[in-house]
Amino acid sequence: MNALDAARWQFAVTASLHFLFVALTLGLVFFVASVQTRYVRTGEEVYGRMARFWGVLYAINYAVGIATGLVMEFEIGLNWSGLNRLTGDVFGAPLAMETLIAFVLESTLLGMWLFGWGKLNKKLHLALIWGVAATALLSAFWVMVANSFLQHPVGYALDAAGTVRLTDFGALLTNSALWFALGHTVSAAMLTGGIFVAGVSAWHLRRRDTEDGFFRRSLRNGLRSALVGVFLTIGFGYAQFGPLTDNQPTKLAGGDEAVAQQAAMVAKHGPGDYIPSSIVGASLGVMIMVANLLFLILLAAQLLTIRDTIIKRRWARPMLWVLTALIPVPFLTAIAGWIVREEGRQPWAVYGLLKTADAVSPMSDRALTLSTIGFTVLVAGLALTDWWLLARRARRGPGDEFLPETLPAREEVLV
Repeated sequence: MNALDAARWQFAVTASLHFLFVALTLGLVFFVASVQTRYVRTGEEVYGRMARFWGVLYAINYAVGIATGLVMEFEIGLNWSGLNRLTGDVFGAPLAMETLIAFVLESTLLGMWLFGWGKLNKKLHLALIWGVAATALLSAFWVMVANSFLQHPVGYALDAAGTVRLTDFGALLTNSALWFALGHTVSAAMLTGGIFVAGVSAWHLRRRDTEDGFFRRSLRNGLRSALVGVFLTIGFGYAQFGPLTDNQPTKLAGGDEAVAQQAAMVAKHGPGDYIPSSIVGASLGVMIMVANLLFLILLAAQLLTIRDTIIKRRWARPMLWVLTALIPVPFLTAIAGWIVREEGRQPWAVYGLLKTADAVSPMSDRALTLSTIGFTVLVAGLALTDWWLLARRARRGPGDEFLPETLPAREEVLV
């Protein structure tokens, strides 16, 4: 394996697996905030228990996911010196904002929320989880700002030394490669979180355990979130075709169009293969097919929750098995989406500006191969650890997370 292939494989594994953590984190945090809002508004303890139970799972995924993000930051700095040297002044600024938000503000608010149960006023405590949700969304926003620059570089100029300098910050924030992609990502996270909640709840309902009422409500709320998420994911996905065709005409080109686009790129940028591999089109087809199928399944499941048909009627109960089996599907589809967006940009690190071969650090093949093996084992180990921790905690069901189920009256009013 040469240095370029090793560097690409290393970052692909790290970034795609890290994105799976992000999808579940972003999806769960808004679910937790919504059920806690209902708890504060209605005073029904079941919603407070839901916020605590699903909040623990969110916190586990967030904590392990942070470690995979650190690995990715190291890789960007160490393996892609050409990218940093040319575009670091533009590409690095949004990533610095994301790091400050995710590692400082978001984690601080999350810590206050975790340890604030029973010690803070309900409304103040609710504000904390919405603060966590807002900072999670901001974190995703800044990552997408940086990534959108790689997809469609705007708002820059080359100085005398040939380095990219930011000239228009507003152009970064209005990049045509940004907003539909951000909406698609957030909606997919909403879908992922909703299916996770619905799938875990379905597993418990199949076992007919003592927390039947808890998981019935979780199932209904999870399905509602997933159904809205998949609808918006499909909408934002199709909305991207226009900007994508304008910004990256080679990505989905096929047949005669691919030949014409290849010739145009050769004439503009010199010899090279500018048409991405066939895996991009295949991944896009998988995403579209799975998204439409998920919409139909989730719609049917939502209808079956009316009068608890999904639980009370023998003929409807197999849907509970289906919902549990669906848990990994959004994660696998997210990887397909990552392939379309990132592999579809090749051979460019920054589309039309910097080729991937020129972005990689001048390291030996052996060094990058060994580091690729090491980082792959590390990140895969973290992903498996996260899955084991989540499964272990989810199987246990709700308990006395953070505090007893009934709070002492004096603790309710502390601020």
